[in-house]
Amino acid sequence: MSAPGLPEGWPALPFAEAEARLTASDSPFAIETRTIRGMPVRVWSHAPPTLRDVYLRARGYGERTFAVYRDERATFEGFGRAANAFAHHLIGRGVVKGDRVALALRNLPEWPVCYYGALLAGAIATPLNAWWTGPELAYALVHSGARILVGDGERLARLAPHLRECPALEAVIATRAEPGPHPALTEILGTAGTWADLPDRPLPDIALDPEDDATLFYTSGTTGLPKGAVGTHRAGASTVMAYPYSAARTALRKGLAPARPDPAAPQRVALLVIPLFHVTGCHASLGSALWGGHRLVMMHRWNPQEALALIETEGCTSAGGVPTIAWQLAEAVRERGHAPPSLDSVTYGGAPAAADLVRSLGTSLPKVVPATGWGMTETSATFTHHQGEDYRAHPESCGPPLPVCEVRIRDPLGVDLPVGEVGELCVRGPNIVRGYWDDPEATAETFRDGWLHTGDLARRDEEGFLTIVDRMKDMLIRGGENIHCIEVENALFAHPDVIDAVVLPIPHPTLGEEPGAVVTLAPGSAATADTLRAFAGGRLAAFKVPVEIRIWDGMLPRNAAGKILRQDLRRVFAPTPRDP
Repeated sequence: MSAPGLPEGWPALPFAEAEARLTASDSPFAIETRTIRGMPVRVWSHAPPTLRDVYLRARGYGERTFAVYRDERATFEGFGRAANAFAHHLIGRGVVKGDRVALALRNLPEWPVCYYGALLAGAIATPLNAWWTGPELAYALVHSGARILVGDGERLARLAPHLRECPALEAVIATRAEPGPHPALTEILGTAGTWADLPDRPLPDIALDPEDDATLFYTSGTTGLPKGAVGTHRAGASTVMAYPYSAARTALRKGLAPARPDPAAPQRVALLVIPLFHVTGCHASLGSALWGGHRLVMMHRWNPQEALALIETEGCTSAGGVPTIAWQLAEAVRERGHAPPSLDSVTYGGAPAAADLVRSLGTSLPKVVPATGWGMTETSATFTHHQGEDYRAHPESCGPPLPVCEVRIRDPLGVDLPVGEVGELCVRGPNIVRGYWDDPEATAETFRDGWLHTGDLARRDEEGFLTIVDRMKDMLIRGGENIHCIEVENALFAHPDVIDAVVLPIPHPTLGEEPGAVVTLAPGSAATADTLRAFAGGRLAAFKVPVEIRIWDGMLPRNAAGKILRQDLRRVFAPTPRDP
């Protein structure tokens, strides 16, 4: 008999059997073992070898619309010609294989053009966080040794006082900026609507290998300086297999045949909210769109009501980003009273998702397939993933690892732990970056014996479904008792009025620390700190219940990767200075 709330007869196929069928040698998702940096690693047999191969696939979609931003539209052919033109421009400026080309701009149609142009020129594409301040942007430019920078007006204004601090930077190209000292990107490429009229030149004759360095993405930097994670072409290109594989596995588990590619099928349309300078936006969203021929609809700034209007106008079939966005989208649909008819998928990741989120989406968007996964900058986005019935059956889990991805759960001594026990998550796969730029000590500490030590605490079940329990550094210890912050946050999220929550330590003179919480409530909620404590007390052991809960006005502060800025919120529980 099926689990409650799941279709009768589900699953039609055991998980292991579904995976075995899909990865057989005659399958589009066949896997094999290759030696990468001296270690045996499972890889997709039919994945694109390099990101240039992803680009070439996208060129095949021709006049289909690729990117939409406000009233601007670009076709796949226009994107392809513009990226190639930019690659030739970079080579004309003296860029050679391995040089860093930095991007500092918001989500715009020219972002993927410049990113892929850098890759086609053999350079290492180096996206910078568009939320950073001028000094932070300058730090990354100096640290990466970038020779060329493409920046929009807002980022260049922040950087202007600091450009002299970047000795390796030879040229700055401006976009969406007032006339100034830097040449404009439009002088090189024209506008998005005219890209398809650019000359169709041969691609640069640059030899690219799957293990060549391709990308330099900076980590979130919630504590200390961000590190530059160096991804290879194989690491970035492997990610395009993740979503199609997950969809095929879901179909088999339901007793259906996986869908075959159909050139005549209506185009998939994705609302792009997560920043492209983050691996989820770049690899999981942009890479998937180029590989599958999907349209990307870019929002200038996130607003749930505006998002719903844009979904209806453009006929978006998918949306998502970080879990907070999914919560807000579900709330906006409830306020509106009806869901956009075209929307059939909501996917989120980048931060832990509370178990109640999938239930909330099921109430607000019953026809939508929910999906989530886990990944990090160092895994080039998606490492685990599940959707639909598998997700509903495992609402606390971030899904099983992809079949090319391997997992170990280890104790502090490095001993592998059995199913169900909590330890550090260590991972290996073709999508793992090769290390940190110019940081041999951090590389040696994090990448050991071919395994990435993630710093996440996790457990897995007998089928391999993974549940992230906490970050090692975020776990509280109250009088010798371990408290996993995510467990407490999930208990708070179970309250129907809680739409955002974080658990933080409150110093205590004898216990060491106690749990406190900061929460955001749905509009019109009458819940109080006392009612929330009582609610959590019905779901948690007494020592785990927050001793203090503060109500926050608006969504909690997060970085661009969707991670809550815990350090910024610690002041909420800081002792009040006494009068002298």
